[in-house]
Amino acid sequence: MELFIQTALGFPFAFFLILLALVAIYWLLAGLRVIRVSCFDHDSLRDDHLASTLISLGFAGVPASFALSALIVTATPIAFALSLVLQWLPLGLLRLPLGFLAIWAAFALASSPSVAACHGLARRFHHSRRASPRWLLGETVVVRQASDSEGRCQATLESDSDVVVTLHGKGNGCIAGERRVLVKHVAREDAYRAVPAEEYLDAHARLRKLHLLPRHDI
Repeated sequence: MELFIQTALGFPFAFFLILLALVAIYWLLAGLRVIRVSCFDHDSLRDDHLASTLISLGFAGVPASFALSALIVTATPIAFALSLVLQWLPLGLLRLPLGFLAIWAAFALASSPSVAACHGLARRFHHSRRASPRWLLGETVVVRQASDSEGRCQATLESDSDVVVTLHGKGNGCIAGERRVLVKHVAREDAYRAVPAEEYLDAHARLRKLHLLPRHDI
C-alpha cells in the first residue's frame, strides 16, 4: 500500500493527477455553462496549432477539449503502471529523465485507443444540440454536386453521410465525387473552405518531413 501511495504522489504520476484535476474542473465549468465546450476551437486550422496537432494525431470531428480529455484519461492508468515500475526500481539520478520518458510513453500508448473512442463518439457530437461547426474542421467530405455560379456546392461527411455542409471555395470549383478536407468555417456565410484531400495530406507529409508535426496519419 505504501508503494502505491508513493507512486500516486510522486513523479511522474503526480503530473497526471494535476492534469486530471484540470480536466475535472474544466468539464464541471462546461456542465454549468460557465465556459463553452468549444472554447479551444477556432474558425480556421491555419493558425490553430492545437487543433492542427490533434487532427494530425487522428482527432477530427470532436471538440479539441474532448480529444485532450480523452487522451489524458486514457493515458493516466498507463502512466500509473509505468510510474509503479519506476518507483520499484532503484534508479537514482535516472529517475527524472526516465520519468519524462514515461510521460511521453503514456501519451503515445494512449493515442490509438483514445482516437478510436473519439471516432466512435464523433457522430453524437455531429448531431448534438450544442454542436459547433468548428468541430467539423479536419473532417473529410465528399462533394455531392459541382459548384454553382457563385462557387458554392454541397458535400457530405465521409464518416457520417447524414451531415451535409456547404462549401464556398475560391479559385477552382468543386467536382462531384471529389474528396475534400474542411479547413475553415466562415460564420457570416455559414459555409466552409475546403482543400482537395490529396493536397491536404501532401502538405502534412511535407510538414512531417520538416519535423513540424508528429509522425501520425491523418
